[in-house]
Order: sequence, then structure tokens, then C-alpha cells
Amino acid sequence: MSRRRYATVSAKIPIELKERIEKLGINVSQVIRHALEEEVRRRELERLRKLAEEVAEALGRIPDDEIVKIIREAREAR
Repeated sequence: MSRRRYATVSAKIPIELKERIEKLGINVSQVIRHALEEEVRRRELERLRKLAEEVAEALGRIPDDEIVKIIREAREAR
């Protein structure tokens, strides 16, 4: 079992917000971790979507008969 490694991040927030967070008993670490995980996931998916669009565009420029030829050659190579 591998140990997770952690890094510390910090952010400056208004004192009034910090007081409200404490009053409500919000687990700041948990909220920040969840928000950052979601943002990373969203941006990775967006990057993959753009990449898929680029690949689809590139494939769209290849003539159909060339694709059929490549598939046949790949099957015969097995």
C-alpha cells in the first residue's frame, strides 16, 4: 500500500468569510480538496474534448478508401 503525499496550498480570504466558515463548522480542507478535484477533472475533460475534435477533423480529411485500405492491412497483419 502506497502512502499518499500531500502538499499545502493557501489562499487569502476576507476575515469576515473566515469567521462565517468557523461559525458554520465548515471543513475548509475538505471543501478545497473537493473543489480542486472537480476543477481539475473539468479542465482535463475539456482538454480531451478539444483533442478529440482535432483528431476527428484530421480523420475527416482522410479519404474513405484510404481508411478502408488501412483497416484491411491491419487485419491481414494479425
